[in-house]
Amino acid sequence: MKSILYLVSLGLVFFIGTGDLLGQSGKPLFPETPGLVSYTHRKSFEKNVAATLDTIKSLGITDMEFSNLFGASPNALRDMLDDRGIKCSSYGVSYDALVNKTDEVGLNAKILGASFVRIAWIPHEGKFTIDDAKKAAKDFNKAGKTLKKKYGITFCYHNHGYEFVSYKDGTLFDYLMQRTNPEYVSFEMDILWTFFPGADPAELLRKYDSRFKLMHLKDLKKGVEGDLTGKTSPENDVPLGTGQINIPEVLKAAKEAGVKHYYIEDESKLKSVQVPQTMAYLKGLRE
Repeated sequence: MKSILYLVSLGLVFFIGTGDLLGQSGKPLFPETPGLVSYTHRKSFEKNVAATLDTIKSLGITDMEFSNLFGASPNALRDMLDDRGIKCSSYGVSYDALVNKTDEVGLNAKILGASFVRIAWIPHEGKFTIDDAKKAAKDFNKAGKTLKKKYGITFCYHNHGYEFVSYKDGTLFDYLMQRTNPEYVSFEMDILWTFFPGADPAELLRKYDSRFKLMHLKDLKKGVEGDLTGKTSPENDVPLGTGQINIPEVLKAAKEAGVKHYYIEDESKLKSVQVPQTMAYLKGLRE
């Protein structure tokens, strides 16, 4: 039987027949409702946090990763989330905040109700180097230990593409994995920023499995060529299943690896249309 998915986003109404989405039948591959990264609606959050949360809740999303407090105090943001039945499971901060304000970060994460703290960029000039990776590994181990021991928070590093430069028999991403303590340092895989520099997201998940706790779901526009800069136009973000990444294979590997939270991230101007499309695609996936 066909199912009709009704979505409302910023005044736009979508009716999507998910039964014919992939022409498949069987057990759903991704039965849960995905979370969302606050950066997706960054401009709306800057104008009105409460109204933006209402829009997100209207999509049925109740799990979020915040990488900005958008001018609100942690307590005020937590109250707004609680009022809507939305949970902040991950709190993103800058590298500087992680290293130099670790206790403040931990306290804010606890107030927000987050179980994870993550950063998404290691400062570096030009090409990412082994010296950059060595410093980051040391900082991650130290901050991760504080967050775990004092606040019960798990630290995750979110890859951003530049880490996949070759180093010895692998890459500098491999180096970060090998030189960080699994007890205090975990990872968040951004599948676009894994694919963009030429790595295989599913293969990497199988290689490091339980080290990955979180995942950013985003697809790369067809025809776009990747590199090691960690940068591409936000308009190269497209709905899952319409780009270059083998999403079903990635999700199967992520399930096997035990990824805890999945967040849609769409940085494009078309996010209000594309996020519902991504949700419909995920709902229609079958094993």
